[in-house]
Amino acid sequence: MQPNQPRAWSMDDASQLYLMRKWSAGYFGVSPHGTVVVRPRGPEGPSVDLHEIVCGLQDRGIFTPVLIGFPDLLVHRISALAEAFAAAMANCGYRGHYSAVYPIKVNQHRHLVERVERVGSELGFGLEVGSKPELLAVMGLTASRPDQLIVCNGFKEACYIQQVLLASRLGRNIVVVIENISELELLIHQARGSAVWPRIGIRYKLAQRGRGRWQDSSGEKAKFGLSIPGILEVVTRLREIHRLDRLVLLHCHMGSQITDIQVVNSGVSELTQVFTALHGIGVDLKYLDVGGGIGIDYDGSRTNSDFSTNYTLAEYAATVVSRVASVCDDAGAPHPTLITEAGRAMVGHHSVLVCDVLGADAVDRWELSAEEIQALDPSTLPGPLTDLMQALQGIASDRLLEAYQRAEQARDEALTSFGLGRLSLQHRELVDRLFWSACLAIDRLRRVLEQPPEELLELNQRLSDTYFCNLSVFQSLPDAWAIDQVFPIVPLHRLHEQPQRQATLADITCDSDGRLQRFVGHAKVASTLPVHALRPGETYFLGIFLVGAYQETLGDLHNLFGDTHLVHITVDDDSRWSVEEMVEGDRISDVLGYLQYEPRQLLQAIRRDCEKAVRKDRITAAESREILTAYEQAMADYTYLSK
Repeated sequence: MQPNQPRAWSMDDASQLYLMRKWSAGYFGVSPHGTVVVRPRGPEGPSVDLHEIVCGLQDRGIFTPVLIGFPDLLVHRISALAEAFAAAMANCGYRGHYSAVYPIKVNQHRHLVERVERVGSELGFGLEVGSKPELLAVMGLTASRPDQLIVCNGFKEACYIQQVLLASRLGRNIVVVIENISELELLIHQARGSAVWPRIGIRYKLAQRGRGRWQDSSGEKAKFGLSIPGILEVVTRLREIHRLDRLVLLHCHMGSQITDIQVVNSGVSELTQVFTALHGIGVDLKYLDVGGGIGIDYDGSRTNSDFSTNYTLAEYAATVVSRVASVCDDAGAPHPTLITEAGRAMVGHHSVLVCDVLGADAVDRWELSAEEIQALDPSTLPGPLTDLMQALQGIASDRLLEAYQRAEQARDEALTSFGLGRLSLQHRELVDRLFWSACLAIDRLRRVLEQPPEELLELNQRLSDTYFCNLSVFQSLPDAWAIDQVFPIVPLHRLHEQPQRQATLADITCDSDGRLQRFVGHAKVASTLPVHALRPGETYFLGIFLVGAYQETLGDLHNLFGDTHLVHITVDDDSRWSVEEMVEGDRISDVLGYLQYEPRQLLQAIRRDCEKAVRKDRITAAESREILTAYEQAMADYTYLSK
């Protein structure tokens, strides 16, 4: 390479640009061909080309948007959790056991829950439910494995308690967690006279508050749980009726997506102190449930930011195990079976949402050429446009901020003049083109400065493209809309080319909130995403990663965009992939039915309308048949844009 010659773009550059090594946990990378690869069994396992999978799905008639799940990745995550706790227990001589329960609220799709249940049963893991529907589903799923632990959280009424009692009579390994005193009295009333009493847990309301986005979900004002007086009342009441032996579990909630390991350390310490104190007054607890909250490092920063964690799975397990062991040993209490409810950490990595880009809106398409600028005659232009033209022509590297401010002021004055009717539509067009030409010229000079004015950094987003994506943020990425969650987004191909564009993403809903403007960045959240210029005749695919937790179950039907196609992909030892399961996305008739529209009745209404049109000679009978056929076929179409 010649001196000062730019270094060629490499796959490592692409990986670094999108921070893939930092957030992917080794499951995703860049192939030598410039495509994204998936390693479902971890960094050392077989890999498969994700772009190849998307193209192969299209050959099978499965078009984007599509949610692609990797069951092998799910298994690897569950195994990693078990291995982390096994190692931590071995290191500190822990004398109890470990069991994770998967909260099905995190992702309730049957195929996923069945896989978690099947794999988890081999490791002694169970399931957690928080409502009657979830309990009924889990009772059916675990019918062949009655020993599998079921933890019942959430608010409960008579029917919920009745199902718990029925499960206990069937010999199920079920624990009902008491959230308030009224639930205990309801349980006592329902179980009176029953030959089988269910095992009982109590949720303790931690005194300490968490940190970060979900800090209010713990502490004295938390939604769930009992204070110490409430816990002692439960103990007293159960002792009165000679059922204290049924109290076997102590539970707490420390938060969701816990970002700081110190929150875990403090919360576990407090919970274990309560455990040992209860042991001291004769409560023989078997389980200590530290709840959920194991976070995902969405941005790869390994910090306590809202989108990251400053700990690994191994460090989390070591903190929990060592704190419980230390507090129990100091108090002379036995080591309990530890339970976690870490749904996000179990399933978050396993799904990738893939969408196609439909088109782009770029500011620089309106930039004036040198010839166009030269052809302008300032003497014929209104004052505000003359000011804009002078601002454009006066741009200099040492006065960039001044030029930017001058251009903005001139544009504001021009817009005011247009609003007062003093400028023509042609002048209004020229206002935009002059202003954007000035901004683009300033931005080019800004990028070569070592220390550009901070005020000019906003140009990065202001001059960015808008890429229109075939998806609904509200259906597939509700957290991005509701809580500004950041998800890693990477082009699935062309990574051997250096991206030359910066873009924000807009979905296809008729809502201005349907856009993505926050992305994984190197120092902080970025306002734009590096992308490639679109090519005519080529479909450009984007992958949105780490979407396996909550997104599918929280999505809504905004603009009646329904569930996307869901495909489960397995990969063999030779890196060959196959479709294990395919769940077709919602059709138009499906989403209409959800809202009590009857497709047949709608078709009949169109049929009557066609007959009226035929009678009035607006259309022919043959045209009527074509209209009805087209309407009926559209009812069976995917709710998203199709090719």
